[in-house]
Amino acid sequence: MNTKEIKEIYDQYVIPNYIRNPILLVKGSGVDVWDAEGKRYLDLFSGWAVSLLGHCHPNVVKALQEQAAKLQHAPNIYYTEPQGILAKHISEKSFGGQCFFCNSGAEANESAIKLARIHNSNAGKYKIITFLDSFHGRTIATVTATAQPKYHKGFAPLLEGFSYVPFNDLDALKKEVDDKTCAIMLEPIQGEGGINIATKEFMQGIRKLCNEKGLLLILDEVQCGMARSGKYFAYQHYGIEPDIMTLAKALGGGVAIGAMTARKEIAKSLVPGSHASTFGGNPLACAAGVAVFETIEKEHLLENVKNMGSYAQEQLKSLQKTCKVIKEVRGVGLMIGIELSVNGAEIIKNCIQAGLFLNCTHDKVIRFMPPLNVKKENIDEGIAILKTILSKT
Repeated sequence: MNTKEIKEIYDQYVIPNYIRNPILLVKGSGVDVWDAEGKRYLDLFSGWAVSLLGHCHPNVVKALQEQAAKLQHAPNIYYTEPQGILAKHISEKSFGGQCFFCNSGAEANESAIKLARIHNSNAGKYKIITFLDSFHGRTIATVTATAQPKYHKGFAPLLEGFSYVPFNDLDALKKEVDDKTCAIMLEPIQGEGGINIATKEFMQGIRKLCNEKGLLLILDEVQCGMARSGKYFAYQHYGIEPDIMTLAKALGGGVAIGAMTARKEIAKSLVPGSHASTFGGNPLACAAGVAVFETIEKEHLLENVKNMGSYAQEQLKSLQKTCKVIKEVRGVGLMIGIELSVNGAEIIKNCIQAGLFLNCTHDKVIRFMPPLNVKKENIDEGIAILKTILSKT
């Protein structure tokens, strides 16, 4: 079917809660995707950092095909090999915790919130502090945790027990803690908030505060995790460890999956019956996740992220010197923000028309988040297109 025919089906049968570009995507390979008319696009956004290995990586495709032919679903009252192996990968690459699997970042954060509350229920502590410009999901709990009023509109009353303080402001955080506070929750690198990077002093200060006050530190690595920063998890840049961490997006290499991992002494508070997910940890998604971890290792992608991240920032900062609309280039690894002095919506629209996928968040920050196996020539091609668009702004 062509784009017009599919659009007509959407108009009649799909709720219009997304602003969609008039493009029907039909095929992807590596950094490239094609529409129904055969036009090729360079994808340097990776669908909110989901396609960390690019589109249809052979290792992920093979893992899915082989698993689909063996076992596609099993309820969590039984064991499956892919779930166990994926949990082992996450635990050994992070802080030795235990995993709960679900289907999305919102669900992973929801489970972290529930764990923090149930773990502190005997003490009567339930409040969680988050940070301005954060983004934690779209469920009623995670949208409340998200400290951006635009996402709250129309959903009152929100869930009790959340408060917000400025990002990178340790003094404000300390003042907000009271005897009902059970946890502090944040993204080490805010994605939706505009690629805002926590300082080392801030992260280490939070860890010290949590230790002193008996609070849980929850790190949302849904977007910044899975090697995007040049380390497996962004918290590893700061010399600290969380008590609870959430993952999703890139974890399945394009397949829907979420995970929450917690220190064993905390994880045990989720007793049977306290939390569950019908499709969480299903064999297909977990097989894809295992393939992602194995590919990161086999293809030495942590090193590539460091090299290509440095290269991309150098090229973008060079572009900044000639493009007056670029205010700042900031980022870690291949999670880069290009802050503009003008609204970026039209720029992104023009990039798409020119065959380049990027994204704009917070009105003026272009997100540059290519696959982790991106090459210099892909970065050069993308920046050349962006330069042409910006030169006309």
